[in-house]
Amino acid sequence: MAVVLLIAALLGGGWLWLRDSSLVAVRHVEITGISGPESGRIRAALTAAARTMTTLDLQRARLQTAVAPYPAVKSIRVATDFPHGLRIHVFEELPSAILTAGGRRIPVSTDATVLRGATAKRTLPVLPARALPVGTRVTASDNRQELAVLAAAPSALAGRAVGVLDTAAHGIVVKLRAGPSLYFGTMNSLREKWIAATAVLATPSSRGATYIDLSDPSRPAAG
Repeated sequence: MAVVLLIAALLGGGWLWLRDSSLVAVRHVEITGISGPESGRIRAALTAAARTMTTLDLQRARLQTAVAPYPAVKSIRVATDFPHGLRIHVFEELPSAILTAGGRRIPVSTDATVLRGATAKRTLPVLPARALPVGTRVTASDNRQELAVLAAAPSALAGRAVGVLDTAAHGIVVKLRAGPSLYFGTMNSLREKWIAATAVLATPSSRGATYIDLSDPSRPAAG
C-alpha cells in the first residue's frame, strides 16, 4: 500500500509539473471569426491571455475576461493543438439595427448592445432615437422595446424590416421593404403577432395593403 501511494504521489506530482511546464506552453495562437475596427485589439488581448497558459491547463474564463471589454465579441470557442497550439474562434455580435439621432448613426444588436464601428452584411432597419447611447448598452426604453420587437421577428421578415417607430396612434410600427407597415400596438404577444403577420402576407388578399393591424393577433386586419 505504501508503494502504491508513493507511486500515485509521484505520478500526481509529475502531472502537475508537466501541466504547467514550458514543454506544453501555448506558443502558437490561431484566431478566426473576428473582423471590424476592434479586431486587432481583440486578437492582441486573446493572444496575450493565451500565452500565459499551457495546452494542458487551458483557462477559458481568463480568455473570456480578456475580451469582456469588447461588445463585438458574443462568445468564443477554444480548442488546443498539443503541444503548443491554441485555436480560438470568435463569434461576433452582429448589428441588427441602426440608431439615428442628430444626423449620426450607430449600429446595435437586438439585445441592446452598442456595436460602434461594426459593419453590417445587409441593410438594417433604422430606429430614430432622442440621443445616441454613450455607453455599451441602449438605455432608452422606447428603443429597447423596438429592438425587442425585431428580436422576435422570423428571419424572413426581419430581413425585410427597414424601420421601426414608436407611435402614439398605433404603438410600435415596423415598416417593411416592398410591403405594408405592421401595427403591433403594445409589446404583448410579439411572437403571435409576427406569426399573424406572416400568415396575412402570404395571402393574395394582402397585396396592395398599406398596413396590417396586429394589435389583436387572433384577428389581424389589413387595410
